[in-house]
Amino acid sequence: MFLAVDTVFDQCSVAIVNEQLQTLSCHTQTGKREQTQQILPMIDAALQQARIKLADLTALIFNRGPGPFSGIRINTAVVQALAVAHDLPCVGVSSLAAIAQAAHDQYGVERVYTALDARMNQVYFAEYQLQYCEKNDINIAEGIKAQAVMSLVDETPEQLMDYQQTTAKHLAIAGNGASLLTAHDGQRLYPDVYPDALSLAKLGIAHYHRFGGVPAEQALPVYLRNDAWKTLKQQGKA
Repeated sequence: MFLAVDTVFDQCSVAIVNEQLQTLSCHTQTGKREQTQQILPMIDAALQQARIKLADLTALIFNRGPGPFSGIRINTAVVQALAVAHDLPCVGVSSLAAIAQAAHDQYGVERVYTALDARMNQVYFAEYQLQYCEKNDINIAEGIKAQAVMSLVDETPEQLMDYQQTTAKHLAIAGNGASLLTAHDGQRLYPDVYPDALSLAKLGIAHYHRFGGVPAEQALPVYLRNDAWKTLKQQGKA
């Protein structure tokens, strides 16, 4: 069983999913200012609903960013603490991949750009396509061999893109930064795609069965902005 946790998308979202991708518990609460107070009680409630203990889990899945610094910091710190306390491996999932997965689940897109508002006149941006788990991979659990997950397209790594830029292709754009870019004629926009912990769980479980997890000290956040932790004054912007 896997516990997935997200505090990056201005929300607290927690899900517990078993090896067959059955949802045992999933709850989301919006509002980013109460995340530190919400997340641990939500995890406790999810465990109680699923009737399991943390020690019963296979791995912890978390949103590793990019995104708002405070949300990533909370998410990573909570998962690292639980991993150390219960000797559990961690699996970090990209926030942009989670958007792509949610876009596929909601709208059926099989190739998509994801754009997440990064403020400072930029968006976090990447391209994803649908990929099926290898059916002959003995490391993949029977229940998820046919599971389709969105995977990063190699030639478009996660990056920062300025507002009003146009994309190289006419692919659909998903995420709250979609409308901040300049769309081609007829290019589809899905700015209402907001992933929850289930989106993370699908990606995290597929990743775990292919590559395994990492110990707490290697469960690191990804900001893309190297100075994201600094104040505006320290960044020279105030």
